[in-house]
Amino acid sequence: MPHPELGIELDKFREFIGEALAEGGTQPLIQLTDEELAVLDPTALEEVVAPTPHLATLTSEQREWVLATAIRSLVSRGAIEIANIPDLDALMRSEGKFEHGGTTDVDMKMTPDVDLALVLRRTAARALAVEQQTSRGSVHGFVYVHSPELMLVEQVTGGGMHIFTLASSAADAAKMMQVLVDPFGVADADGRTQRLDVTALTSDQVEGPLAEAVNNALVVTQLIVLADEPGPLVTAYATEDAVWTVSVDKPQAPTGIQARKVGERSLTSEIIRLITTPVP
Repeated sequence: MPHPELGIELDKFREFIGEALAEGGTQPLIQLTDEELAVLDPTALEEVVAPTPHLATLTSEQREWVLATAIRSLVSRGAIEIANIPDLDALMRSEGKFEHGGTTDVDMKMTPDVDLALVLRRTAARALAVEQQTSRGSVHGFVYVHSPELMLVEQVTGGGMHIFTLASSAADAAKMMQVLVDPFGVADADGRTQRLDVTALTSDQVEGPLAEAVNNALVVTQLIVLADEPGPLVTAYATEDAVWTVSVDKPQAPTGIQARKVGERSLTSEIIRLITTPVP
């Protein structure tokens, strides 16, 4: 059946975009803020896994103000067109609420770039979710996989900026996620693989170099494949001079737990493996 937002079948749409991307290669798509996404796709706040860190810090009253500002910003920079401007102006001057559809129907038309980002964000069969944790807070990354030649990459800053990129290969998408895992570029050489028992997943139960990496990590990153049945999980620990990974084949029933120090190529290969993990 045709996708209601596209007017064509989703598979044909993916094929068309994938072919176009193959010619031009990986390219930036659009940047949107938390509040702009809340205006453009309000139901996605609960249905999409990507966080909205800025909106999460606001009160209900503050959210109404920033959503009103967001819709003005989208109009002014040409990201959307509003047909019923008088109704919108009346709402701006009143105490109308914008959350979850607002109190008036805004006749809104999005640009192709915005529409593309929202559709690809919602319709991926699987995604790789990446969460980087440092002393300064969390940063997130997502790779929404549609085909080997079509992926939407979303990078979410701690301040609530969402940076969308169309990636034409898993390798290109992996490079963007690798910056979150190894921001200092210290992954230098592979070490020996250690097989761990399920009870050895906490820092006080591991020993040797792995325990040192866990205890001295400046950056801890979680990478997990999201699908109907969750895929592999990898936790990475980046210190001043090394990156260690602990991988789990099945997060819901931990098996195949392996830990090792990784070099740059092995780290890239591991991220590519997660991105290309087939859906069951």
